[in-house]
Amino acid sequence: MATRDWPSRLAERGEAHRARGLWRQRRTASPDTAPLDFAGNDYLGLAGDPRLAEAMARAARRDGAGGRASHLVSGHLAVHEALECRLAELTGRPRALLFSTGYMANLGTLQALCDGETRVFQDRLNHASLLDGAALSGAPSRRFHHGDLADLARLLERAPVEAPKLVVSDGVFSMDGDVADIAGLAALARHHGAWLMIDDAHGLGVLGAHGDGCAGGAPRRVEDVPVLVGTLGKALGSGGAFVAGSQALIDHLIQFARPYVYTTAQPPGVAAATLAALEILAEEPERRARLARLIARFRAEAAGLGLPLAQSHTPIQPLVLGESRRVMAWAERLAGRGLLVGAIRAPTVPRGQARLRITLSAAHADSDLEALLEGLAACRAAERSSAAEVTP
Repeated sequence: MATRDWPSRLAERGEAHRARGLWRQRRTASPDTAPLDFAGNDYLGLAGDPRLAEAMARAARRDGAGGRASHLVSGHLAVHEALECRLAELTGRPRALLFSTGYMANLGTLQALCDGETRVFQDRLNHASLLDGAALSGAPSRRFHHGDLADLARLLERAPVEAPKLVVSDGVFSMDGDVADIAGLAALARHHGAWLMIDDAHGLGVLGAHGDGCAGGAPRRVEDVPVLVGTLGKALGSGGAFVAGSQALIDHLIQFARPYVYTTAQPPGVAAATLAALEILAEEPERRARLARLIARFRAEAAGLGLPLAQSHTPIQPLVLGESRRVMAWAERLAGRGLLVGAIRAPTVPRGQARLRITLSAAHADSDLEALLEGLAACRAAERSSAAEVTP
């Protein structure tokens, strides 16, 4: 029997993906033609702030455009050191360590901390990078029901007493917008002699008394959450990621986290832009206050329209519609009105839970929110009209 050639295999898989309504497509945006963006993660509206662009340009003129080499060779510059110190201060940790992306931070941390003897316990809705990092580490992993501390306790009780244990959770869940019970997770982890790792990618800059995230302001911070991951390309508007924790943790990652050791340092301009964003975060709390008002207004008016929003009080507002084709139809109608929203389908979310992932930003004007609500109301009306036409 002849072996199928590679082009045929790729084509067959692609066609099957299209037939299930799961085909993903990139959009090329430009400042002149960009729609109103309710799909991104620029929660504080800093990505387009001219102060970040100017800080980036100054650093590029001073230090060059590129990172030159890995941090352990010659790529670790004074601007990187300053940023790590500032991130440690923000999160209340002794040290912080920069990574090129959040995905790499999670891969590197789990690979460096875990091995075949470690037992890893993950929330069922954790980000793909956390699941992939545990798989690559070779550690046996169990996934507890989403947000279910009783299920986690049951799994921890069954684990070998002598095995190192790591509990891992998103802080804010990227597709649902809900927040993990950090205090409950920390208490369970302590009781069973486990460490707790929180990926606060979507909480940093937005939550907490000072934008320090859902884990930064907890009492006994390092003891409660020994491993804290944050990203810089969402609320802080720049790029990259970091891990914050004890001196011992950071020393260990510098030695053993392969995605850190073998990757070129981030461009100095990116680090400088993040430092500028952290200054704005500290000096302009009104950005977070405005974002909170927009979230509250959107939820109230969406409820008035009868829209099935998930229970989220973060900038991530999922509108669960169920079927992939229904989600794509709504997204296309909104796009026709100049509104960009995320159309999220399996395998990113479970089958039957496809949704519009609507995200809000402090940069959105009141008129932008009104346009979104009008567009959603129009989608609902169009759907009802179509249903009425096919009813005998």
